[in-house]
Amino acid sequence: MPTARAAGRTAGAAGKAALRLGAVALAGVLLAACGGSPDGASDSAGGEVTLTVDLFGSFGYQEAGLYAEYEKLHPGVTIKQTDTEDEADYWKSLQTRLAGGGGLADVQAVEVGRIASVAQQQADRFEDLRKHGADKLKSQFPEAKWAAATGKNGEVLGLGTDVGPEAMCYRSDLLAAAGLPTDREELARKWSTWDGYLDLGRQYKAKAPAKSAWLDSVGSLYSVMIGQQKERYYDASGKLIWDTNPALKTAWDTSVTAAHDGLSAKLDQWSPQWNQAFTAGSFATLPCPAWMLGYIKGQAGDAGKGKWDIAKLPGGAGNWGGSYLTVPRAAKHKKEAYELIAWLTAPAQQARLFQKQGSFPSATAAIAQIAGATDPYFSGAPIGSIFGDAAKAAPVQVLGVHDQNVAQQITNALGEVERKGTDPEAAWANARKGVENTIG
Repeated sequence: MPTARAAGRTAGAAGKAALRLGAVALAGVLLAACGGSPDGASDSAGGEVTLTVDLFGSFGYQEAGLYAEYEKLHPGVTIKQTDTEDEADYWKSLQTRLAGGGGLADVQAVEVGRIASVAQQQADRFEDLRKHGADKLKSQFPEAKWAAATGKNGEVLGLGTDVGPEAMCYRSDLLAAAGLPTDREELARKWSTWDGYLDLGRQYKAKAPAKSAWLDSVGSLYSVMIGQQKERYYDASGKLIWDTNPALKTAWDTSVTAAHDGLSAKLDQWSPQWNQAFTAGSFATLPCPAWMLGYIKGQAGDAGKGKWDIAKLPGGAGNWGGSYLTVPRAAKHKKEAYELIAWLTAPAQQARLFQKQGSFPSATAAIAQIAGATDPYFSGAPIGSIFGDAAKAAPVQVLGVHDQNVAQQITNALGEVERKGTDPEAAWANARKGVENTIG
């Protein structure tokens, strides 16, 4: 991936195409939320304030007009955003700046796969948001989302942005060309298991349009499968279990089978070639957490409208990704930064982000607001209910300090199997070495 949501945020302008909210009325919600948000975003001296926000990829705040809205509501505040495309590069840079204490923004994003590192090992480098009233916001979020950013001494170290309930996106035109069903309900029945999904893939391969594979990469298959598990890389006691976890081995074996059966387009996710494949029709299905919708739109463009659809995920509900907004202790405007992130993560703003680019809310009230959402780009798919049901049924995942590092090594190893033909046992051994070298 970057595994998890990380590099998926590289969509840039991916969220520009608006979604249609079906029976949900969002009118007036923004103003209502503003009244319940922290007030006043000027510094303690009452002067002009420039708040710096450092993110990875595209969170969609600019695209959805949220910065402009906030600046309008808070005269004297200017928001300047910097953005690193790849989350792994972003995290490395953030660690360097945290260690040195300089060059930090007022607001720093943290991917869910890194939040345990912040909460368990770096709490002294981030502002305890309770100082600014964050404890009053706890009821807005599910317990698991809140707890993940809570330090050992109860510190509130970040506010949740989105979560990544999973589904399966597919090109109905390509499935039809291969003689397969295109109805989302029928497909959900036929691929209710991962074995069923691979069986349909083999049928697709037999009659597929030229230069089109069943799925983009086995790395994405692995990522979405492991997102269905409560325990992945660590157990609840904090012990590393990735190399003995039977659920992880199942995800690995299924991904290897897909590679050996030639079901993958062998594309490195987030690469330029992968981006180009959206317009070329190089794959028929794509495991997609909610945040992927905006990415698909950004890459496939207007020509893809109505060709894509969404169905329930094989094998049950899962979660892939999500993030937090934090305030470093070295931030110049800590109070004002907190007020901004409290506003950005409030239910109304989270609902607006879903409206614009499909980032599924972590705020409980926002989930209720978007329950009836549909998306004309994805053939009118009921995205509010598909992703909402997945969010409700997804397991509460155990998060570990090095989740991202372990996941990266495994997807790298699967890439060796997929693109180089490396023996799976040798690739697994390479993953083990990679984990040892990365985390010791």
